Order: sequence, then structure tokens, then C-alpha cells
Amino acid sequence: MKKSIAVYTKIPNVTDIKIEPFDVNKRYTKPHKHNKYIELVYFKAGSGFHYMDSKAYEITPSVVFVINNNQVHHWEIDTIPEGYVIIVKEDFLEKTTDKHINQQLYRLSKEQLVNLQVDESIDKLFEILCIEMKLRSIQKEVVEGGLKALFAKIIGYSNRTERLIDTDKGIHFEELLQQELRNDVSFYADLMNINSQQLNSICKKNFSKTASQIIATHIIQESKRQLLYTNRTISEIAYSLDFKDVSHFVKYFKRHTGRTPLVFKQTPDLI
Repeated sequence: MKKSIAVYTKIPNVTDIKIEPFDVNKRYTKPHKHNKYIELVYFKAGSGFHYMDSKAYEITPSVVFVINNNQVHHWEIDTIPEGYVIIVKEDFLEKTTDKHINQQLYRLSKEQLVNLQVDESIDKLFEILCIEMKLRSIQKEVVEGGLKALFAKIIGYSNRTERLIDTDKGIHFEELLQQELRNDVSFYADLMNINSQQLNSICKKNFSKTASQIIATHIIQESKRQLLYTNRTISEIAYSLDFKDVSHFVKYFKRHTGRTPLVFKQTPDLI
């Protein structure tokens, strides 16, 4: 029985970051999720589809896809692709000397994809970073400088109007949601040593949503992943997400999606 989603760790634990050309042998992959890192995939050539959770995105170069920790994805690429991959582990973010890179990655983590124009400087920055990563003695400052410039270029093409969220407590709240999901605002407020009203105020200021709305987004995303990519029963999924009553979970899911978990599992394309 398939009770969990495959989790891939693509880089050794001793390595904090990986930058290399896209592997043309990875044109077709099985659904999987990532282990404690964010991945950026840049295509300057290629066609096909990238599936992230329950949605299919057509590959239309030039484009950057952003795959976050716990997000289920796979590739169906029908031509020879050309591009690059950047994989960043949490350890890299903890050790960066220029914390602006952390803010840039947090900003990019809110994107599913960024459509780019033909931009030779983006290609050159990827090339330079790949060369540096192959050196026997890698200079951390060079890598960080290249990443900062590259991320700034990609963010510059983003169509989103949201401002960069740099509030420490807002970032902390989302990090806690990645670690453990509960439909309980006070649970997260207690972990952050604030009260529920303060957490709601932080969320409204930084995300224009209530804490409950943000929690719901994460719970529904994870519910859909488990419904689509595991053989877990609805009861098992409900209990894994800390719902004490299965009927409560079913009503919660239907309230936020318009369908019951069973209908979603049978017809995910209608969601």
C-alpha cells in the first residue's frame, strides 16, 4: 500500500546548494516531493508539461519554475530541454552571510512560475555559477553574489504585485506550518509566544489574510497531495492533519474546495 509520497533528496547532506544544467534524462519523472529544500528550474528551450500538486503547467520558455518543500511535482517533457537547476537546502539559508538572499528566496517561494523575456544576462549568470560550482575550491562570496544578482533578475520579471514580506514573525509562522499542520490558530500563537489576536494582526499586515485562512490554504494543499498521490483513506488523512473527527475534515474540505475529499480524488481535474 502506498501510504506516503516518495521523498527525494537530490544532493548529499554535506552539500548546501547545487547548481547545474538540467539533466535531459529527467524528461519524464514520477510524482515526488522534496526534502527540506527549494528548487528553481529554468528553461530556455523545451516543451511539455510540469505538474505541481493537482495542476499542469505548460513549459513555455523562457520560464522559471519554483518547487517548494513538500510540493508534489513531476515532469513530462516531450522535446530535448535546455536550462539549469538550482537546489537550495535549509543549511545554505542558515549559513548565508548576505541575508538578502533569504528574503529573495522567500519572495520566489510564493511563485509557481515566472515567465521571462529572452535575457542573455540570466543565461550568463547561470553559466558563471555552474563554472564556480565545479571548482576545487568554491568561493562562497562569489556564489552568493551570483545568486543575489540572478534572483534579482528573476524577481524583476515577476508579475505579482505583492510586496516582499520581510517580517520575521510572518516568515516564522509559515515555517511552523511547513513543520506541522494543525487547524488551530492558538497552537501556532503559543509557539511564537504571542496571542491569537497578535498573530491575526501579523497575518493581515503581511499577507492580507487571517491566520485561519493561511492555515486552511496549507491544510487543503496537503490534503489534495495525499488524496492524489497516496493510498491513504480519508480517515487516515484526516487524523494525519490533526482532525479529531472525520466528518469535520470532510465538511472543512468541502467548505474550502466545493467538493468532498472523495469527489476530489475521483475528479481532481474539476477542482
